[in-house]
Amino acid sequence: MGHIDPEEYAEMVLTCVERVPRGRVTTYGAIAEVVGARLGGGGPRQVGSIMASYGGPVPWWRVVRADGSLPPSHQDEARQCYLEEGTPRARAGTSTSSGRSGGRP
Repeated sequence: MGHIDPEEYAEMVLTCVERVPRGRVTTYGAIAEVVGARLGGGGPRQVGSIMASYGGPVPWWRVVRADGSLPPSHQDEARQCYLEEGTPRARAGTSTSSGRSGGRP
């Protein structure tokens, strides 16, 4: 991430995730755009890395891939969270609906 402070980047990523409303989702790319605009760099893969390392305490299920899917290892747990929050889903809960869900954090 070059001149970007990794701790500041991680903190901002997690703050963005915490701001995604219940019942909504955003993408790794959308978070990367917001954080990158403020800090001058980074991308979806960096956001994914932060989420994999530090995302447990935040609502990680609200961050999905660009196609609305989650990694297969998280689908069951995320599906339960989506049901509890009323998150619109596409076909059998394997991905989120792009209609009312997506957006910037």
